[in-house]
Amino acid sequence: MALDRSDVEKIAHLARLAVTPADCDRYAHDLSNILSLVARMDAVDTTGVEPMAHPLHMTQRLRPDLPTESDQRDRFQAIAPQTDAGLYLVPKVIE
Repeated sequence: MALDRSDVEKIAHLARLAVTPADCDRYAHDLSNILSLVARMDAVDTTGVEPMAHPLHMTQRLRPDLPTESDQRDRFQAIAPQTDAGLYLVPKVIE
């Protein structure tokens, strides 16, 4: 799919981007190349290929889920303007 100057101007308008007229032709060429690459990749037969989340067979190293700070809820709620049953009370903002 080849894009022309008017296509780039329309895309720029919809995306609220300021594109100078001098750059429109270059952007049209670059975007056309990208769309051509996507079309070539879409044409590849991928039947029988298992989808992968990552190209490498690795597992992420996770740190132990341990608390790093002490529980200070009572201290924080003591200085809050209003609390009830462990919850912070705030003014209603949506009617």
